[in-house]
Amino acid sequence: MTDIILARQGTIDKYMGDCIMAFWNAPLDDEQHAAHACESALTMFEDIKPLNDALKVEAERDGRKFFPINIGIGLNSGEVVVGNMGSNQRFDYSVLGDAVNLASRLEGQSKGYHVGTVIGETTEAKSRGQYATVELDLIAVKGKTDAVRIFTLCGRRDKAEDPKFQAFRAKHQEMLAVYRAQNWDRAAQLIKELRAEDTSDLGGLYDLYEERIAENRQTPPPKDWDGVFRATSK
Repeated sequence: MTDIILARQGTIDKYMGDCIMAFWNAPLDDEQHAAHACESALTMFEDIKPLNDALKVEAERDGRKFFPINIGIGLNSGEVVVGNMGSNQRFDYSVLGDAVNLASRLEGQSKGYHVGTVIGETTEAKSRGQYATVELDLIAVKGKTDAVRIFTLCGRRDKAEDPKFQAFRAKHQEMLAVYRAQNWDRAAQLIKELRAEDTSDLGGLYDLYEERIAENRQTPPPKDWDGVFRATSK
């Protein structure tokens, strides 16, 4: 994972248990920082596959149960403070700011949305056209009142330019629109259609929306509902 980041102009900030924190566009300017971050994320998932294959062979050889390595990634772009942070006794070259905190919150949401990567709308906008993305939700992460639009990475430019994916993405966006308009029947019908067309492994996401639709049928939100999901956990 470290090699993947460094090869794409990333800066390793620190290792926190089983987590890597990295950033782009410092100490050297990088006009393609959002794209390099997205490329790093996609490459990580590609490289994790042969690693898990090797670990599975080892587990079977040793008669152990195989536990695959799974990862979740959060990407966000914004203005931050960068430099040597700390005290007279100890300091690190690091980044601080609201955009950094949000990136951490987005990583934590990857499990809930059943996707590998969650990216903020600024990152998505800066890499648009270069990568295939679909919107996940409008969410107010824990500790925040303002909602942010979040996306997931589905592939590179070839997929983004594929007419089938573009049609799928448009239908997915329609599903989100009718869901936020509280048209549960239409949203449920579109989810069924999307499942048949899905090539991005979004089945878990559609399970989530079907669960929400069922809950909203039982306990409808107010008429002026803004469609925002308010997270209660990190």
